[in-house]
Amino acid sequence: MVYVLGGWQSDFSANWSRQGRDLADAFGEAVGEGLAAAQLDPEEIETGHVGNFAGELFAGQGLLGGMFGQVHPAFDGLPTARHEAACASGSVAILAATAEIEAGRYDLACVVGIEQMRNVPGQKAAENLGSAAWAGHEFQDARFLWPAAFSDLAEEYDRRYGLKYEHLMAISELNFANGRRNPNAQTRDWRFGPEAFTADEVANPVVEGRTRKQDCGQVTDGTAVVFLASAERARAYADRRGIALESIPRIKGWGHRSAPISYARKIENSRSEPYVFPQVRRAILDARARAGIAPDVSGIDAVETHDCFTATEYMAIDHLGLTAPGESWKAIEAGDIAVGGKLPINPSGGLIGSGHPVGATGVRMTLDAFKQVTGTAGDYQVEGAKTVQTLNIGGSTTTTVSFVVGI
Repeated sequence: MVYVLGGWQSDFSANWSRQGRDLADAFGEAVGEGLAAAQLDPEEIETGHVGNFAGELFAGQGLLGGMFGQVHPAFDGLPTARHEAACASGSVAILAATAEIEAGRYDLACVVGIEQMRNVPGQKAAENLGSAAWAGHEFQDARFLWPAAFSDLAEEYDRRYGLKYEHLMAISELNFANGRRNPNAQTRDWRFGPEAFTADEVANPVVEGRTRKQDCGQVTDGTAVVFLASAERARAYADRRGIALESIPRIKGWGHRSAPISYARKIENSRSEPYVFPQVRRAILDARARAGIAPDVSGIDAVETHDCFTATEYMAIDHLGLTAPGESWKAIEAGDIAVGGKLPINPSGGLIGSGHPVGATGVRMTLDAFKQVTGTAGDYQVEGAKTVQTLNIGGSTTTTVSFVVGI
């Protein structure tokens, strides 16, 4: 069993280049603030992991595990590694850290998710992010690759089941509203008129195909950090603070599946399947099975899911099992995904409302799950939440990672 001792998240509204900051500055801040938040000393950390997708492309910087040694003298000699799985990079870094702890190699790990994305023009950012697709083989005619890819997903849902744009916009409007309650959300101070959540060509222009501006997650600079511990180390941590070990959240279950990098191959492979992305569904079920909870949503109190686009969350709703395949609209219309609903989804605001620094997203999701189950999420707290599931995808669901975090 791996325990989550705490962590920290940066302000996702920050633009590091405008502040005269770089990856090293942000990395140091994340680790320092995280240690303070979790009441840990640098000397206690035994291993370090970094989730980052495109440091070389956006900032010309690789080998990000070496940033630990820049933070504090105690980290000189620390074993570290950097992990890349596109938008699932942060979750894969957590998987690596948990594996080390479960193997008995180390008892206390620091996992940092980090991405700088706002230091280049929008078109260049789109090109950098496009490297998570099958380079030279798909979406060659798209100016903005990922909006085009998830436009195709919306088209696929429409072809298989029917899809109304009003349901995608309901997801967007809800995630922006949730983000306004999150003090670290990139969009917390953004305000929109009602026409922004319609097919209005001025207030909500087309980006690619069926994808419009309000369908899109944000381009974000951001960091998140979590500290993971073995049962023995967590017990000592609890004893030192005079708290019960049972009050510390655990990663109770995990799922990790990969599919072919080609979007078209995924769709072809699922023609006879009930779900558009069967590997996403399997990762969700794997996490629940390992957590020892029901395969349906009855054992989950909230979800932090990947909404890089509204079509992605629409897909997640039925893959999570909140509805039958193709019937996500029923949960949207019933208010099931809102805070106070049957299964609140993205109370933080998600990628649309909170922001999407790619390498940090999986770590941020896990940190938000920790906050929910410890009752420390503030204004976006889901009342009574004790078990939260994350769903983090890389590329066109090429890599999917899901965690179940609970008390």
